[in-house]
Amino acid sequence: MASAALLLNSTDVSPDPSSFSESPASNAKSPSALTRNGSKVHYCSECGKYFTRRSNLLAHQRYHNGDRPFPCLECGKRFSRKDRLMAHQRIHTGEKPFVCLVCGKCYTRNESLIEHHKSHSRQKPFSCSECGQSFRHESELEKHLLSHTIEAPLVCSQCGIIFANQKNLVKHKRTRTREKPYMCSECGKCFAQKSVLIQHQRTHTGEKPFACSDCGKCFAKKSNLIPHMRTHNGERPFPCLQCGKSFTRNDRLLAHQRTHTGEKAFSCSECGKYFAYESDLIMHKKSHVDVKPFLCAACGECFTEISDLLKHKAVHLGEKPFQCGECGKCFTDNSGLTKHQRIHTGERPYQCAECGKSFTYKADLIKHERIHTGEKPFPCPECGKCFTDKSGLAKHQRIHTGERPFQCAECGKCFARKSHLGKHQIIHTGEKPFQCPECGRCFARKSHLVNHQIIHTGEKPHLCTECGKCFAQRPGLIIHRRTHRKVTQFS
Repeated sequence: MASAALLLNSTDVSPDPSSFSESPASNAKSPSALTRNGSKVHYCSECGKYFTRRSNLLAHQRYHNGDRPFPCLECGKRFSRKDRLMAHQRIHTGEKPFVCLVCGKCYTRNESLIEHHKSHSRQKPFSCSECGQSFRHESELEKHLLSHTIEAPLVCSQCGIIFANQKNLVKHKRTRTREKPYMCSECGKCFAQKSVLIQHQRTHTGEKPFACSDCGKCFAKKSNLIPHMRTHNGERPFPCLQCGKSFTRNDRLLAHQRTHTGEKAFSCSECGKYFAYESDLIMHKKSHVDVKPFLCAACGECFTEISDLLKHKAVHLGEKPFQCGECGKCFTDNSGLTKHQRIHTGERPYQCAECGKSFTYKADLIKHERIHTGEKPFPCPECGKCFTDKSGLAKHQRIHTGERPFQCAECGKCFARKSHLGKHQIIHTGEKPFQCPECGRCFARKSHLVNHQIIHTGEKPHLCTECGKCFAQRPGLIIHRRTHRKVTQFS
């Protein structure tokens, strides 16, 4: 299936200890040096991986001890391997030495170029000798070959699906039994698969092991890195068959298609109500269950996540250990400082995959993306009108409740929106900030200036549909229409 050379170079397979023997001569130099079939290999005592070269083992061991001896002189970021440092430094220099000979596109790393080449050639060079099925990668062929070599098929007794190995069958059975044996030691949340637990734990550690080779941006999941890389190569493999619009991710396409079909695929198990978007369903479910298990002992406020409780506790302690080096402002957590520093650097790390527009905060990107998908996940419980963000819904709900939280300090008059209060306060200050460039006359509101400027332009945009007469101001049109009503009454 795979040659001995390929097996020795693998870093993903743990060795069978019985197949190794200690080499006294080599053991004096390296305690992890073993022999296999007469060839010397170097064995990692931490995780069981093995290497043909000692230098590769030493580089690998840095992952266990956290050693990063190669610092970037530009930004201070450190790396465990010199080749990773060199690839990173191209972000600062802008160098892209790996060129595609087909289309001329350039990349900072050879791995990115190899992956890009697949977009030009759909060749599948690895063929199964049993059934003739072809694969693009050798690893995919090796997994497929297991389906032919199984002596006793592993079958799910519930649904009859056949699996290539016992591990996949066990994972599948948990979807039916809903067993979740893997628990997070930080928050107590349980998972059916160990890989999902590992991904979840990154929310606590902040680890982002999947780096973009073009811009250096890191992600916690590989599934998030793949669509991000399409922003660099311009690939949009998911087209809408209705309107022809293309998307970088399949979930974006599915969300967009619901604007054509009107489908509501997400159902609430509590009340049976249907929703077009999963985010709408998640918001709705909170109306049935509002569990907040993490209690603040100081003030009694409850939180859904332990991370929110820890941030909140810093408010009582008055601790703000994270200080901005530019302006000296302090923050209770590192994430708050990181967000603040973007004001000074002008950094906008969150880019829209559809139009390329960048944002300072992730929340702003999420709101913006709804322009492309047409998603409006915040419905009004009173009238059913939907909004793209929570603030828009909150403003709208004041129509139903009659709430007017913005009060004028001068006269006590209240308003539903802050912008309306700002316009009103000009009455008290006498300020007229909007000046006509033609005659110099000033106005308190921009709309008044626009109406005034029609005098200078001679424009008459308000048309009477009865007789075709035009007017410069809308009030003039309204008064004019009354003459038509009087004629109708007397005739």
